[in-house]
Amino acid sequence: MTTQLERGEESVPQQEEENIPEDAKDLATYVQNLLSQMQSRFQTMADSILGRIDEMGSRIDELEKSIDELMEQTGVKEGDGTESGEVTTTSRGE
Repeated sequence: MTTQLERGEESVPQQEEENIPEDAKDLATYVQNLLSQMQSRFQTMADSILGRIDEMGSRIDELEKSIDELMEQTGVKEGDGTESGEVTTTSRGE
């Protein structure tokens, strides 16, 4: 048994299939409304994604600041270390 996709047909959800008008004028209006809805949905998703990216950027900045503060408190200097990635610490009060 072949499916619609195997036959090259596009799958239309049952609910949308029942709402598709027959008249050409109505069809043009339907398509225009559908495109408008899609544009609205994509704009909403784009705004949501950009908001999340901005939030993530802020969180990364906060993490970097916290790491820098911790490194200062422990006496670790950025760039210290060997080629193997080991980090050296400075002695405190010795």
